[in-house]
Amino acid sequence: MRLGLQMSYWSWPDAPQSIGPTFARIARDAEGAGLSSLWVMDHFFQIGTIGPPEAEMLEAYTTLGFAAGVTSRIELGAMVTGVTYRHPGILAKTVTTLDVLSGGRALLGIGAAWFEGEHRALGVPYPPVAERFARLEETLQILARMWDGDESEYAGTYYHLERPLCSPPPVRRPPVLIGGGGERKTLRLVAQYADACNIFDMGPDRIRGKYDVLARHCADLGRDPAQIEHTVLSRLSLTRSGGETMASGETSVSVAQAVDKLGELASIGTDTVILGMANDTDPGAYELVAELVDQVSS
Repeated sequence: MRLGLQMSYWSWPDAPQSIGPTFARIARDAEGAGLSSLWVMDHFFQIGTIGPPEAEMLEAYTTLGFAAGVTSRIELGAMVTGVTYRHPGILAKTVTTLDVLSGGRALLGIGAAWFEGEHRALGVPYPPVAERFARLEETLQILARMWDGDESEYAGTYYHLERPLCSPPPVRRPPVLIGGGGERKTLRLVAQYADACNIFDMGPDRIRGKYDVLARHCADLGRDPAQIEHTVLSRLSLTRSGGETMASGETSVSVAQAVDKLGELASIGTDTVILGMANDTDPGAYELVAELVDQVSS
């Protein structure tokens, strides 16, 4: 099993001055601990489950470019890009630029977007859900065309590109991860277009159910579900003995307890777990992360 880290909280002491140096250290610590990927949220306001909208929030792709400059191996992505925020042709160029400058480390996490409040606040159109999913499918088609080097005109219902040129091309075609567990639309798009799915940690039984639905969509399309990386987004804070109450109110776990939890996810077919850690600013936590990576990857 591979492990990644998602960053979702930036309201650190002495922000905004502290944000750059603190994040640079976290990115280097995550890479040094052997984590395979580093993810940031694609939001412009903080989301309600974490803090008020006035809390600090960074633009995702600028942040990932910064992370690329302070690391050399870890893969980089947004968990997940809202399809409404960027025209697909510009998104292809943005992700390609990240990939070229990072030496082939870009990942594209993408979804149909959901945070209506930040759309309204910033003047970004927020179409009905059916249209957002239709735009997501067209975006996936455009990205594939641009990364395949196909410059022929694209004429969809919502997007029209006369010449979808992408030069330079990516160093490595960025793997596409679609976030969400919607069984009728989201997982069908995963089966048809994606290299990876991402499911919230809703417990092994419910996650297994989502994997089963994905497998059925793959069967309908004649695709081997083993071609799709199964990832789970979870929260887990490591301390040496576990049982500590974090500032967020979460209870920490020991490495042994984390191995048991991740083992359950591995047993149902999970390939990668992307962790949110309440103590992600603590350099000492990454010594434990390194131990966890060593145990779950062996």
